[in-house]
Amino acid sequence: MRLLVFIVPIILLCAACKKGADPDIAQVEPEEQYAGGANGTTFDFGQNAFGGQVSGLSSEQSGFFVTGNSFFRSNWIIAPASVQTLDGLGPIFNAFSCGSCHFKDGRAKPPGQPEEPLNGLLFRLSIPGTDAHGGPLGDPVYGGQLQDKAILNVLNEARVRVTYQEMSGQYPDGTTYAFRQPSYEFIDLNYGPLAPGWMFSPRIAPQMPGLGLLEIVPDADILAFADENDTDQNGISGRANQVWNVEKQQVTLGRFGWKANQPDLTHQTAGAFNGDLGITSNLFPQDHLSPTQQQQYPNVPNGGTPEIQDDIFQKVVRYTQTLAVPARRDHDDVTVLRGKFLFNQINCSGCHRPEMSTGTGGNIAALHNQKIRPYTDLLLHDMGPDLADNRPDFLATGTEWRTPPLWGIGMIPTVNGHSFLLHDGRARNIEEAILWHGGESEKSLEDFKKLSKVDREALLKFVESL
Repeated sequence: MRLLVFIVPIILLCAACKKGADPDIAQVEPEEQYAGGANGTTFDFGQNAFGGQVSGLSSEQSGFFVTGNSFFRSNWIIAPASVQTLDGLGPIFNAFSCGSCHFKDGRAKPPGQPEEPLNGLLFRLSIPGTDAHGGPLGDPVYGGQLQDKAILNVLNEARVRVTYQEMSGQYPDGTTYAFRQPSYEFIDLNYGPLAPGWMFSPRIAPQMPGLGLLEIVPDADILAFADENDTDQNGISGRANQVWNVEKQQVTLGRFGWKANQPDLTHQTAGAFNGDLGITSNLFPQDHLSPTQQQQYPNVPNGGTPEIQDDIFQKVVRYTQTLAVPARRDHDDVTVLRGKFLFNQINCSGCHRPEMSTGTGGNIAALHNQKIRPYTDLLLHDMGPDLADNRPDFLATGTEWRTPPLWGIGMIPTVNGHSFLLHDGRARNIEEAILWHGGESEKSLEDFKKLSKVDREALLKFVESL
């Protein structure tokens, strides 16, 4: 009996030591696996991991989700057609459906060969100067987005040949790494040359989960993350984009898009319908044609005014707002916890902030007051010259990009069968994406390179778990 009394406290003490705290291992946080909060997280880890519905929706909202999903995935067709709810495609466009770029609500990949079509990769265009609301000024002939497809008897705008230059480097420990630099050649310009001083920006279609949660993070919380003058002298100086809100007819906070150039999912969705599919809506009622193109095609087929009925449009928006986020995998794995510690130690979390809380905006109660872990601050950061597109977008400069959320990043290979990352898909995996970081993240990059091979792998495993 005395022996048992002696041993039990020692066992308990050792267990407490093991649990309580290796200083180089991050701790498991309560409910850390619920990336999208209690209602916004799905535990589907299969090919439909990005297509799950948030829990707690009303029966009406669930119906909107189902209908919106149908129109999100359906191909639009040339007007006039017997299926009037899906006609009006074009006359120039980039995709036949939302789902053709966001396959299974996931992420597109760049062309693998120079002559491969640009499915899911598009190019913003502009010339020096700004429009009446401070946004980019589109090319006078080609507009603000290059369309590589067109309906019958209409010329597409151009094709883009994408090639890559293979590059290599070496970590301080002698391990080598590879990455690739993209190059773009614009060919078959069917409406003449682009304007002098023209600029372009490649944009890949990102994964869709969790957008409705990010939409209702209070503006004040996002602005509180900003440190434009780097007053804390940590090298991170994120700032908000301020963009034109067509619906409200005023400037509001930008939070969606690669440069945070869209204020909400209504604008993001309407802009995609108009620019990507050539489908008009009540928010953007004009076809995506420049004055020169309108003169050339005065009688193009029309699918109605607007081409997407407002009730259908609202259901598509509701669908994008209620896509759940995959739960964390292996969040309590020792290697993952070591990677989490390193992620914070080298200040990746300075931009990829782990936690936010949703407010009570919008009319989807299931999304309200959720503690979420998106790993973003939704702010613009200077990423240095190597990632620059050199094209301003409202307040965003040519070297600034919005911090992309990392939640769900480890599920992209399962859902979409690839692991291409960054705004143009140049990075073939998470490691390459990190290696492209510069500007405000230069110190974090250098600290990452200095890690041992084992620690680099632990950090990568942590990011893959998100």
